Order: sequence, then structure tokens, then C-alpha cells
Amino acid sequence: MSHHPAYTFAGLTALGGAIGYAKTKSRPSLIAGLAFGALFGTAGYLIQNNQDYGVELATGTSVLLLSAMAPRALKTRKPVPIGLSTVALLGTYYYGKKIYEQVYGV
Repeated sequence: MSHHPAYTFAGLTALGGAIGYAKTKSRPSLIAGLAFGALFGTAGYLIQNNQDYGVELATGTSVLLLSAMAPRALKTRKPVPIGLSTVALLGTYYYGKKIYEQVYGV
């Protein structure tokens, strides 16, 4: 069931990129949103099919998104960066916990 959050995060990040593009005509926002969406979608696919590195990909993508969006959210206090930072924080926690459970068998 841990593929559901990855697919949700994929949709939210792609939507965030599209909103950023629609508001400011920012191509980097659109490209980054679609790229993060593709990474989360790939992670969800890997997890769903019990293939290797799905959880690790979701965790890495969450950490990368958090490191990119948290400073922007703190600086601008705009809704889209805050929302994407929240998504990234939730993903980092959820998939980090999954990795911990895999490694230590909890």
C-alpha cells in the first residue's frame, strides 16, 4: 500500500509545477514539477510491483524536493512552496520510516 502516497505526491508536485507556470509563466517551475512528478510516479510503480529501490527513490526525491522548496517557502511564504514543502516533509518522514523498517525489521 505504500505506493499510494508516491502516486499522490506525483500528482501534487506536477500540479504545483503547473500552478507555478500558470501564475508566473515560469518554465523552470513547470519542468521541476513534472520531473518530481515523474520521479514520484516511477517510485510508486516500483513499489507497487515489488521491485528494488522504489522506497529509496521516493525517499531521495522527497529529500531533494524538501531541500529545494523549504528555503523558498520560508523566504516567500507563498502557498505553492509551502504546500510542496509540506508534501516533501511528509514524504521524507513516511518513506524514511519505511526504509528504517526494511533495514531493522521493525
